[in-house]
Amino acid sequence: METNDALRRPDVLVVGAYFADLVFHGLTDALRPGGEVFAEGFALVPGGAYSPAMALRRLGRDVVWSTDFGTDAFSAQVLAAARHEGLDEAAFRHHPFPVRSLTVALAADGERSMVSFQDPVAPEQLALLLRRHRPRFLVLPQLRCDDAVLGALRVARELGTVVVMDCHDTAAALSDPAVRRTLAEVDVFTPNAAEAVRLTGAGDVEDAVTELAALVPVLVVKRGANGATAVQGGKRHDVPAVPSRVVDTTGAGDCFNAGFVHGLLAGWSLPDCLTAAVVCGAAATTGPGSSAALRADDLDRRLGRSTELPGTLPMSDQPSH
Repeated sequence: METNDALRRPDVLVVGAYFADLVFHGLTDALRPGGEVFAEGFALVPGGAYSPAMALRRLGRDVVWSTDFGTDAFSAQVLAAARHEGLDEAAFRHHPFPVRSLTVALAADGERSMVSFQDPVAPEQLALLLRRHRPRFLVLPQLRCDDAVLGALRVARELGTVVVMDCHDTAAALSDPAVRRTLAEVDVFTPNAAEAVRLTGAGDVEDAVTELAALVPVLVVKRGANGATAVQGGKRHDVPAVPSRVVDTTGAGDCFNAGFVHGLLAGWSLPDCLTAAVVCGAAATTGPGSSAALRADDLDRRLGRSTELPGTLPMSDQPSH
């Protein structure tokens, strides 16, 4: 007889490396080669795939995060933060050597520049993770298009798992057949405007939206001060930006994605999911990294909704091919 644990199907599986983000905000001037600028403040905060996992957990979702930790101080800091947020540790891997992942982010005038370092670690096989945890949703914070990932996305389809993939400044182009094959297996693709233009090689974001919307069932484009756009089945929805006092935009895209997935799991309409995403993304910009990610009751209050128990989107209404 199967145990209750064996029958459990988590809401979301997030797969990706942690990062420790050293964020300097409020720079007094643009950084120039050979120059020095001062910041109004700084913070060392957890980032990388921690951000969508944590943001979804704060929204009340059952989240499994697959990542790697080592013996270094950065691993220890993010692991402690993950435990503080109550994240499921079932897919954490602990190594007897350093697994350092660090980003220095320089935030000024609503923009950011970043320098990163990462110790190489062979990731756990995505297909095995999917079969082990059988999540309702798979969140991949970065566009990945190797053969192993492509095979895993087909496993996700077998399991009825909805695949949500971000772009995350990946050096890729639609001229690469592997990218097109991967996007054909993705249910929801969530690039920002600059990534969409770069990925398609289009002349502007509108052309990029048109081209990408023809490739994926649901396209969601984060447009910063211009809000966000979603397209499903040829029907387009636009939501304006939410005014906020921007401290740092690092992690805002991940929190945006969390709000969108939270809405899908609750069975909300696509425009309502998009609105929730914009609200979550805007809130995240008011603190360093993803530290200002919203909790479910705060999101409901901002949306004017009554607080509801987490729901599940009927399979017939989920994004699919």
